[in-house]
Amino acid sequence: MRSFQQLYYTSCEHGLSGSSGFQFNAVSERVSAETRHRVESLAGYEPPRSLVESDTPELLARCPVNLCHTPGGQGGATTLCVRYAGRDSARRFGNYFAHALYTEGEFESDSGGLLAIELWDSPVWTARVADTTELPELSAPLPRGPLSARSARAFLRAHPHAEQLPALLAAVFAALAEDGSVVVIDDTTDRIAHWFATVCYLLPPPLARILSFATYLFRPTRSRLHLIGTVPGAHPEFGPDDEESYTVFDFSAGRFPEVVPTHHLVRLLTRIGVGSVRSVWSWTAEYTHGQERTPGDWHAPVAAAAAAGGTQLTGADVRAVIDWLSGAGQLGPRRAAVAADIHHKHRDLDDDQLAVLSAAAKAGGDTALHHELEGKLHQSRIRAYATGVANAPGPVPITHPAERERATALWQRLFGEAVHSRQRVRLLLWAVGARLAPPPELLAARCLDLARALLGSSGAGPELREEVARLVHTLPAFRAGLAMAVQEVLEERGGQEQLFAQFPATLLRERDLDERPRLLEHYWRAQAEREPTRTVDLLFRILAVRGQTSPDAELLRGLWRQPSPAWTYEEATEIARRLPSDRPVDKAVGEWFDRAVKQEVGDEEDLRACLVLCDTLTAPARYAWLRPVTRECVRTTLQLDAALREATEATALARTFRIPQIGAWAAPRALKRYRLLPAMLRLPADPARLRAEIGQFDFSLADGYLRAVHRAAVTSDRIDEVLLSHVVGVLAVNGTRAGLPQAHLEIVQTLHLRIAHHWGPADLDRLSRALRPYDTRRADEYEQYAEHRLGRVKKWSRKLTQRRPPDGPRDDSRSDSRGESRGESRPEEG
Repeated sequence: MRSFQQLYYTSCEHGLSGSSGFQFNAVSERVSAETRHRVESLAGYEPPRSLVESDTPELLARCPVNLCHTPGGQGGATTLCVRYAGRDSARRFGNYFAHALYTEGEFESDSGGLLAIELWDSPVWTARVADTTELPELSAPLPRGPLSARSARAFLRAHPHAEQLPALLAAVFAALAEDGSVVVIDDTTDRIAHWFATVCYLLPPPLARILSFATYLFRPTRSRLHLIGTVPGAHPEFGPDDEESYTVFDFSAGRFPEVVPTHHLVRLLTRIGVGSVRSVWSWTAEYTHGQERTPGDWHAPVAAAAAAGGTQLTGADVRAVIDWLSGAGQLGPRRAAVAADIHHKHRDLDDDQLAVLSAAAKAGGDTALHHELEGKLHQSRIRAYATGVANAPGPVPITHPAERERATALWQRLFGEAVHSRQRVRLLLWAVGARLAPPPELLAARCLDLARALLGSSGAGPELREEVARLVHTLPAFRAGLAMAVQEVLEERGGQEQLFAQFPATLLRERDLDERPRLLEHYWRAQAEREPTRTVDLLFRILAVRGQTSPDAELLRGLWRQPSPAWTYEEATEIARRLPSDRPVDKAVGEWFDRAVKQEVGDEEDLRACLVLCDTLTAPARYAWLRPVTRECVRTTLQLDAALREATEATALARTFRIPQIGAWAAPRALKRYRLLPAMLRLPADPARLRAEIGQFDFSLADGYLRAVHRAAVTSDRIDEVLLSHVVGVLAVNGTRAGLPQAHLEIVQTLHLRIAHHWGPADLDRLSRALRPYDTRRADEYEQYAEHRLGRVKKWSRKLTQRRPPDGPRDDSRSDSRGESRGESRPEEG
């Protein structure tokens, strides 16, 4: 058993460096330079700001303690306890004392079976400077501290946020797998150490041994240990870039991650509890193969060991054990015992699970259990399934030739006796699942008879529909029989075009109808009704089968039935692009394009799609498909859209939209409704033109424009030249000449008052100069407001100057802790 080398690191007068300051005060004889470097990198300590000037034993005892551990490996295991020491020999604050232990092997084996966290508050640690520079090495067992499974359990019972343990444990699993970090914030480092101990006890021992941690760091984001503790008075802020690397559990403030993926192993371990889990870990060693790494690897062995110890397993635990059991060759005869534990305590297993348990019992040498399970699997399976017994087990493959022959004979007899379509469907499904091989001619005849009966029936329930769907997808002979039955109906009786929209013809697929073009077209029409997003593609498939390049009115009405026979903008655009431009189209196509162009525009997304359609239809060959009035609508729409993008002055842009077609066509109306006002506000306004022409705006545009200018003028942080031009134009409006309604004149007056009381002197002065050519009286008013506002600012500046002490800097003692500006005031605004 190896011994532990010791190292003391602090700020002192005598040590290895030969001078005073931070240095190794004393070390064991065999300590290497690499070990000293590792300890020095881990030993740094910053106390919370409120405790920096601690210099009495009582205050120093309140400072957080950092028990830090990096696990063994090629570099050995390092564990250190860092305490704040307050002042150094030069009476400067910031000193700390780090006592480190180092072993070249694994910590747990070299310490006498302790986990590193169990050295919390251990007598092994000291904070006293050594008289010499040499320290003895320590041999196992190391004295443990007060932490134990019992104390961890008591801590959890008393903690108000104990329900966060599953999420914390799951986050630590993720940190170990992904080299991440979990940060725990609590009121004291003693509480943090209890959280760490709880996690270490619940982790699989091999994972607990490689867990690195520190119970206190002032700045957690500067460390990449697996577990990091800190206290509220430290500096635990985390930026957006830290979210993927650090998972934070703030038990002090009650703030926790919104979602932590929690594996079923985590739920099982927390259900077992920290007080009992060590026994389960000792049993689990008999079920593992030594290569377990992830929670998925550990789940089944832990569940199997827990079940042997009497723990009740959940359904997820049982599934994990059964899925693992068939490949757990390391169990040997114990495999049968695991199967017995699961079988005797869980009676609701399905056939697949029973089959796994049966194989495990056989492999483990438990012949009695194997025969019991096999009897359950085979007894009355086909009869119960065919007659629809509730919860009857489904079919399983029958591989033994004699058993298959007997099962096939029974299947043929039962099929002949069946009187209901559902019984026949279930018998066919059983034949598929059991991998029976009835004579092909017999199977084809049975399938065709069943398909005819299903097509002629009505009111099929959901169970039958689901079973027929499974049969269609698993039995080619039934799909072929169903296609033949559909063709018979279409050939014998007219008016059956919607047959593919009915059960069970809806279950057929395109490849089932490859040799039947007429059936394909009816199938595609039914598909279009069920899947409207595919209608355009299905239209061109039908045209290809027909050998046509353009659809007629009947085909269009047949494909677009609901909610109204019309194309959406997107559908019309795709059809326009896919129709050959060098071929004439049916008259109905032009009519459908007319309706698509003129339909109402519901929102901005519709408007974008409408503009794409209009642009697509401007190609000469496509333009010819449209009626003259529709061409004019397309041309006007695109012209208005271009004006919105190319205009340089707001009033001129508004004049562009004063055309009669705005009221007649949906697309120009939508451009005006959704885009005109935002475009105007982005452009500068000519005040002279605006004050003269605003009365010619319609009521809705004028109202929206005036309210938007008012809103921008009173909420914008910066009054740029564009906004200023609009404000000048609105304020320059002559109420008598403009012919605005009273409601709009009131908006102008309100704007005047709000600007006068809220704009700063510089902006008021700019407004006065810009407004003077149009309204001298109001310009003078704004000039006076600016001078008055500027005078108030100067008055306050003088007051502040008088308050400042003449012989030194002003008193900052009245600054509050939130960082507000100290000793400053703002003048009241009138």
